[in-house]
Amino acid sequence: MRPAGLHRARPRTGRRARLCRWAAAATALVAGVPAVLAQDLASDVALGGRMGDKALLMVQGRTVVLGVGQSEGQSRVRLLRWDGDAAVVEQGGVQLRLRVGQAPLRLGVAASGAAAAGGGREIVIPMGPGGHFLTAGSINGQAVRFMVDTGATLIALPRSEATRLGLDLRGARTLVTQTANGPATAQLLQLQRVRIADVEVYNVMAVVTEAPMPFVLLGNSFLERFQWRRDNDVLRLEKR
Repeated sequence: MRPAGLHRARPRTGRRARLCRWAAAATALVAGVPAVLAQDLASDVALGGRMGDKALLMVQGRTVVLGVGQSEGQSRVRLLRWDGDAAVVEQGGVQLRLRVGQAPLRLGVAASGAAAAGGGREIVIPMGPGGHFLTAGSINGQAVRFMVDTGATLIALPRSEATRLGLDLRGARTLVTQTANGPATAQLLQLQRVRIADVEVYNVMAVVTEAPMPFVLLGNSFLERFQWRRDNDVLRLEKR
């Protein structure tokens, strides 16, 4: 799960420990699958904290404090409301729910041309909780949350997520994989489109598992289409 140079070791307490345990278990499951088988107005935004009804946001590396209904002029990010402990922000009609400790998300309006069609070539993912790389994206046009996993042969998602996305599993091939807890069944299928930011790839193999997962694992069936490098706490994927 943590190849040298990709993840940084950090103390594993609370949520980080739970995430690391889940990631290790999920990787073990997916590793058993055979390998054969420009956004002009875009912002990376994260919630740093709450002060009464105001949100402390990190927008493109800048600290911004916004009250409900207020917007930040340079990026045009607006705080719409609070939903429990989540801040709902908007830019150009696109909305996101942010929580403290969550990895920065990309929020923006696609411009015309190649970027709007998914013709971008580079993905930039900042490090999130526990040293993992988390990012928003989509599968077949439906929003999902990915976690980069270089130890996973394929993109992997739980059956509940596959159902939500409306994936047709009737023709999927059933596999039996070996895990630390014994054999487990999974289904192999091809995803039409996988997109992160303005980069889209097509016909990506994936596996649907019975195990619950809080994220979709972004495995090597997607990552092998890119050259990647890590710059400090940022992972950069450049399309081949």
